[in-house]
Amino acid sequence: MKQGIHPEDYRTILFYDSSAEQGWLIRSCANTHGKTMVWTDGQEYPVFMLDTSAASHPVYTGKQREHNKEGRASVFNQRFAGMMSAFRKDK
Repeated sequence: MKQGIHPEDYRTILFYDSSAEQGWLIRSCANTHGKTMVWTDGQEYPVFMLDTSAASHPVYTGKQREHNKEGRASVFNQRFAGMMSAFRKDK
């Protein structure tokens, strides 16, 4: 085996999804930047914060985010309606 190419800090890390408030303990060598969190078992683990995971992503949860009810095309048409009428030629 080649020396000096394998990570030395392979340890148990808490991957925590802040938007779903759920976490998983997984062995990894991910850089946690010194952040730690006490998990439900009372132990303190290095924590890697996630913005999105399977627990919070709309594809996996089936929930869609709230969007503007009018939609982008409607907003575009309202914004540029006056400009478009200047280019039309009515016969």
